[in-house]
Amino acid sequence: MTNRVRDCLQAAALLFLAASTGAQQASLGPKAGYLYPAGGERGTTVQVTVGGDALAGVQRALVTGLGVTAAVGKFHRPLNPGQANRLRERLEEAQAALIEKNPLTARRQNVNLPAVFAVLAKEAGLTPEEIADLEEFRRRRTDPKRQENPQIEETLVLSVQIAADAPLGVREVRLAGPTGLSAPVRFVVSELRERREVEPNDAMADTCVEALPAVINGQVMPGDVDRFRFTAPKGMRLVASAATRSLTPFLADAVPGWFQATLRLLDPDGREIAYDDTSRGGLDPVLFCELPRDGDYILEIRDAIYRGREDFVYRISLGQLPYVTRLEPMGARQGSATPVRLVGWNLPEAPVVVNTSRMEPGIIRLPAEGAALNQLPFMVEFLPTVREKEPNDTAGKPQGVALEAVVEGRMDRPGDIDRFQVRAPAGTALVVEVTARRLGSRLDPSLRVTDPAGATLAFCDDWVDKAAGDATHHADARVELKVPHGGVCHVAVRDSRGEGGPDYAYRLRISRPKPDFALRVTPAGLGVRAGMNVPFTVFAARKDGFDGDITLRLAGSLRRYTLSGARIPAGQEKVQLTLGAPTGRPGLPEALMLEGAATIGGVQVRRAAAPAEDRMQAFAYRHLTPAQEWLVATGAAPATVPAIRLAEVGPLALRVGASAKVRVTAPAWLLNDTLKFGLYDPPAGIEIAGTEVSGGALLVEVRAVAGKAKPGDRGNLVLEAFRETVPVGSRPRSAAVRRLPLGVLPAFGYEVAPR
Repeated sequence: MTNRVRDCLQAAALLFLAASTGAQQASLGPKAGYLYPAGGERGTTVQVTVGGDALAGVQRALVTGLGVTAAVGKFHRPLNPGQANRLRERLEEAQAALIEKNPLTARRQNVNLPAVFAVLAKEAGLTPEEIADLEEFRRRRTDPKRQENPQIEETLVLSVQIAADAPLGVREVRLAGPTGLSAPVRFVVSELRERREVEPNDAMADTCVEALPAVINGQVMPGDVDRFRFTAPKGMRLVASAATRSLTPFLADAVPGWFQATLRLLDPDGREIAYDDTSRGGLDPVLFCELPRDGDYILEIRDAIYRGREDFVYRISLGQLPYVTRLEPMGARQGSATPVRLVGWNLPEAPVVVNTSRMEPGIIRLPAEGAALNQLPFMVEFLPTVREKEPNDTAGKPQGVALEAVVEGRMDRPGDIDRFQVRAPAGTALVVEVTARRLGSRLDPSLRVTDPAGATLAFCDDWVDKAAGDATHHADARVELKVPHGGVCHVAVRDSRGEGGPDYAYRLRISRPKPDFALRVTPAGLGVRAGMNVPFTVFAARKDGFDGDITLRLAGSLRRYTLSGARIPAGQEKVQLTLGAPTGRPGLPEALMLEGAATIGGVQVRRAAAPAEDRMQAFAYRHLTPAQEWLVATGAAPATVPAIRLAEVGPLALRVGASAKVRVTAPAWLLNDTLKFGLYDPPAGIEIAGTEVSGGALLVEVRAVAGKAKPGDRGNLVLEAFRETVPVGSRPRSAAVRRLPLGVLPAFGYEVAPR
């Protein structure tokens, strides 16, 4: 084989490899932005449109849970301006030909006129699909309200089949393509009759809901107000619950970052009798009304500031339906059987008994799926619960509470202040924490701890819980302090706005620190080629002062995946890892489990890493939105994989302002200045300074930049291999350099020491 032929084959192999591996680092797999409709009734087959990007080539749709399957149907990509111009040129050529044939009757007219357009389209030989695409392009460009968004312009039709016995509740749908998995989008399995809005329905009585209860599916477009008419009898205890943010929690390119829906109910005379938005602290609006008389009522939904787009999707459950507004109590001790009263609309009188004997401490959701339209969070504690007792408003008469307890309380009325007294040896470390908004309460608590004389020892209004993924207003409060001389602390809880009532409940924990941690793994779906690596991130939410190492491992996998960099160093809140896929024939996507272990107080503690998506809200804020499964899809191995390997995998010791070298082996034909390396999502102050060939290997120089890297920084580094080329026939100085990714290497540790 000549050198030229060999070089051509190697270049072709690199191009193929780049096409099949670059997506792993750059997240170029399919992206799903919304589903419409975002749910369906048991025992039916629903045609669902997925709006997103990079949807061409999607091979299958995966649905969590049992009883629901989805088949991939028609894909559609809108015309871009260049394609539209080429079709218009064909129309203009057809128009010129018609004028030449019959100059007396064929006058030069605007091709945008519908009648002329139809004649010219037929003459130009446009297919029905091309005609529809061009009309769609014209509508998009002439609609002054339309907001262009390339992230959701492509569509894919799914045929979703729901079994008659499919479990009720929220499912997740992922799209699987040749380069990986999309992030999950939510789909609801319901037992109610479903219908879709029919535009136009802005007028008071355009769309009629024939019978209740029902679910209404719709989309709000710019400036849109959707109205629905229904007939109902006097005395019906009507519930209208809109699912919007619970379907699509965050929109990256919209302010405030979600569909901010409002609901309004009009009586038969057109007067407003009920209204709700998200101002009460909930994710979605819900309104309640006992109807005053027989007749036709109008339900209205819109965005609070009249925005709209295809991904402003909603589902309204409408009828005399069960809905839970609060739980009494909101939590229980681990290992107990606790009667819990469901408070709300159209609910059974008997309490639900919650048996926590086999539950770990944390938050569960009640009641069971299908028992009501919604579920509320319920706290399982490791401490005993006591009840707040009134009167306890005055500073001189606080309620005595033992150390190591949780108080279940409520702001009974506006202006209420609940005061408690706790005794402990002076110098004892104390944690005082209010959990309210995280449990669905309307309370916005403020917390103040004083000594008996009234001197403030600690105060908190809002405390950020990094494990609360969908929260945008971290309203709960938490403080840590030392018990002062005398051994007595007074704790005061109030609503920061001075509000109160039955829905303003809280749970107040007073205890010594209970060090612990929670883990989140992102993204919730990975795509990786057989025999290669894919990077991902694990976040640690450390609790009550826990600051130690956390070791990570895969649990329950049927295939031999390799986990590299499997440690979150002490003091660190996140780390980059890599997952190596086994060689051989790939199988179906697999749900993996990641587990973290740490030694706390001499006892080994294990915690499962919950899957999540790192979502952006309103161009700036980021949230770890929970997902149901951590899925990994393994694709076929590339035809040729250059053997680029780390020669040493031990922790890399760096000094501020200095460099260290990582030895990498590669085939001889790659050991030249075209093989380069970068860092995947590098830590602050860590960069690649260059590479050099030495002793038949590559030395990658990693630098800790002075002023950016800090002594004590620790974590993992992930090297990305790529090759730089210049297009053939281009002048090297003027042509853009093309980067061909060759994959990532296993993660390895690093630590920054002082100079």
